[in-house]
Amino acid sequence: MSSLFNTFDFAGIPLRNRVVMAPLTRARAPQDAADERTALYYAQRATAGLIVSEGTPISREGQGYLFNPGIFTAEQIAGWRLTTDSVHALGSRMFAQIWHVGRVSHPTIQANDARPVSASSKLPVGAQAFGYNEQGQPALVAAPAPRQLETDEIPRIVAEFAQAAANAIEAGFDGVEIHGANGYLHEQFINPQVNDRTDPYGPQSLDNRLRFTLEVIDAVVARVGAARTAIRLSPYGQLFDMPHYPEIDATYTALIQAIGQRGLAYVHLMDQSGFKVGQKSVDGARDSGFGGLLRTLKPHLPGTALILAGGMTRERAEQLIDAGLIDLAAFGTPFISNPDLVARLQNGWPLAPADRDTFYGGGATGYIDYPAYAPTHAQAASEAA
Repeated sequence: MSSLFNTFDFAGIPLRNRVVMAPLTRARAPQDAADERTALYYAQRATAGLIVSEGTPISREGQGYLFNPGIFTAEQIAGWRLTTDSVHALGSRMFAQIWHVGRVSHPTIQANDARPVSASSKLPVGAQAFGYNEQGQPALVAAPAPRQLETDEIPRIVAEFAQAAANAIEAGFDGVEIHGANGYLHEQFINPQVNDRTDPYGPQSLDNRLRFTLEVIDAVVARVGAARTAIRLSPYGQLFDMPHYPEIDATYTALIQAIGQRGLAYVHLMDQSGFKVGQKSVDGARDSGFGGLLRTLKPHLPGTALILAGGMTRERAEQLIDAGLIDLAAFGTPFISNPDLVARLQNGWPLAPADRDTFYGGGATGYIDYPAYAPTHAQAASEAA
């Protein structure tokens, strides 16, 4: 059997294969709580070994997009329970991605029209939240300059991550993935070109920049256990005005080493660089950028699985797994229009294109109406033989 379709066990959680459904924001929860359509959407895709939920905000303050199902109220916990029960009944596992967007929000989403909060006071140039426009209609709106969090506010947010993790376990999730990627709150602390603080969380040292993320990890582990705790990171990512900086490799190596010491369930890396397997730098000595960093990380994670997402194909996934660089491969956009993606990958069936106009918001169209592949009689006979 191909390595991608082998079983895998992380932290005592058995997976039927190494295919992961990556988190995908769909903005289909009108009351900011998962409902029957949410459950059906994930159940349709439950042949993946592991499903990571769309980002689920830990608080109203942490929300940057309308109609995202949160994990901070009793109604939201109950709403997610139907989804997790459905996914488990079909033999898959599911982690909740717990999320605080930081400065990538808008006053129309916040309580009392408050400004978004961040590690930083810097405007996220070009960043857009999904809030209400001047006509009161849901729309992409420019994120304003945030309010920099006071030092004594940070423990509250750390505690909200821990409470969200406990809520997720109550909702039936197998664990939680801390959203530390894609330019949101954790990266706003980690990136020294964005973090402009002068306190112990400021950019003056690597320890300072990693302090918030490690405090969140430790608080979540204390609440739900290391085997139920994971994190997503995006080194070399530039979403939402995240400039590159010379210390990227050193920063993420140190963070991965600290995570490895804590024995988390997995680290989920998001590659936004277009890295290709075997790609070399100009001098041919090593992969450049993200690829070079990726090749160094696995030894720092004994007992912790490594997942990679970003431009994934079956061929790329198997090359990386067989090379020992990753343990599991995450697929994002292909899962939107191919609920039976695992079968399509395994059988070499064509992938259906996704309708980008229905990615965010709306109803059933482009959400739960993509059909499974129907092989022809000739294909079925050939596969049976």
